[in-house]
Amino acid sequence: MNEEDKIKKALLKKALGYSASETVEEYSVDEEGNRKLSKKKVTKKHFSPDIAAVKVLLERYYKTYEEKILSMSDEELEDEKRQLQQLLKGEKGGDKQDEG
Repeated sequence: MNEEDKIKKALLKKALGYSASETVEEYSVDEEGNRKLSKKKVTKKHFSPDIAAVKVLLERYYKTYEEKILSMSDEELEDEKRQLQQLLKGEKGGDKQDEG
């Protein structure tokens, strides 16, 4: 994974929010002077979505639909048109079935 992918993945994680485990360990020293684990506490911590990360992610990695359309070739535009028509046909068919 290259650096750009790592940055995008980290931004996405922060933008969506995530949970992480946090471990706290306490040690004591026994009579012989050896360290010994006496307590171990594992807690799950939730980090809420970060709006600043969302903004950076959208500005840097995601084009608006208009920008996407403007950068498409004629063939890509025809494919997009067909996909949208299929989607509309599917929705119209679904509406008719729901009414009946």
